[in-house]
Amino acid sequence: MEYSVDESDTLYAIKFRLDQTIKEVQIGKLGEFNFSSGYYVYVGSAKRNITARVERHLQVDKKKRWHLDYLRPYLSVESVQSYAEEEGECALFRRLKTAHRGSIPIKGFGSSDCQCPAHLFYIEVK
Repeated sequence: MEYSVDESDTLYAIKFRLDQTIKEVQIGKLGEFNFSSGYYVYVGSAKRNITARVERHLQVDKKKRWHLDYLRPYLSVESVQSYAEEEGECALFRRLKTAHRGSIPIKGFGSSDCQCPAHLFYIEVK
């Protein structure tokens, strides 16, 4: 998959596809969770070098550092989009989740450094 991010941007959204339901995936200290097939969008930020951050998230085999690292081996990458900082990571998450009629599959996923309920949302395939 080809993608490009604007190095002047600091926010990104990665859309993933999960082809079949998976059960009992350990997500760091959050616990074990089941994930339904469909689309998942992860929203993040990088104060510098956004390309390196996104490329790390796209890798499958890596040291597990973030919640997404535990789920990544099961996901196929659909698209990557970068955004300017003005909106803020949490506001971008809320806007995209609302626009896609997404739901939060795991409270706290990707949002341990803010007050958001999560930074991963799920879009059901119909």
